Amino acid sequence: MRVTQLTSILTCPHCGHRVSEVMPTDACRFFYECKGCGTLLRPKAGDCCVFCSYGDVPCPPVQEASAGG
Repeated sequence: MRVTQLTSILTCPHCGHRVSEVMPTDACRFFYECKGCGTLLRPKAGDCCVFCSYGDVPCPPVQEASAGG
């Protein structure tokens, strides 16, 4: 059984600012304002949230889906 990671490091594609954020377990996060440059990040096409697009760890629902097989 895999343990779901709840923290992901988001990297802004505009300025490169990196920050560790705790991911919600019950919802996807569609918007995130970069703390470095203020750009409002949105998920890339095909991704459910900003963590799946810009994080080093995908969101908990995606982690659970990939672990469930």
